[in-house]
Amino acid sequence: MKYADGPTTEQQIDIRASPAEVWAIVSDPTFPVHQSTELQEAAWDPDGPAPGLGARILGRNHHDRIGEWRTTSTIVEWSEGSICSWAVNDPSDPAAQWWFEIEPIAEGVTLRQRVRIGPGRSGLSPAIERMPDREDEIVENRLRFHEMNMQANLEAVKLRVEGR
Repeated sequence: MKYADGPTTEQQIDIRASPAEVWAIVSDPTFPVHQSTELQEAAWDPDGPAPGLGARILGRNHHDRIGEWRTTSTIVEWSEGSICSWAVNDPSDPAAQWWFEIEPIAEGVTLRQRVRIGPGRSGLSPAIERMPDREDEIVENRLRFHEMNMQANLEAVKLRVEGR
C-alpha cells in the first residue's frame, strides 16, 4: 500500500433520522473534535467564504508521535443534506481528503465517513522517507487509526439524533 496512490478507508452506520438532522451535525466542523484522539480544534475560517463550496476550515491537531500542527482545509464538495468533503492543506495536492455522505434509506439514512490519505505531504511523509521499507505498515496503521476515529464520529451522530 503506497501513500502516493491515495489509499482510502471508510466507515458507515444506519441512523433513524432525517438527512437534515444528520446534516446539521456533520456539516459543523467542530463536531469531530469531541470524538477525535487527534483533532483538537476546528472552525470555519472567519475571513473566508460562508460555509459551502470553497469555504475553509482551520484546524489544530496533536499526535504523540508527531507533535502539534495546524491545517487549513477547503470544502471541495458540498451538497446540502447529502455530501460534505474537504481537502486538507493544498486542495490540488491534499495531505488527505475527507467526506461525510448521507444516503436516505427506508428507515432513515446511511451515514458514511471516508478518508483518502495523500498524495500531498503530511505527517506521514517524513516517517515513510526514513523507513521506506515499512511504508505499507505505516500507511496501514494510519488508515486503522482513522477508522477508529471515524467510527466514533458515526456512533456519536447516531446517539445524538436517535437519543433525542
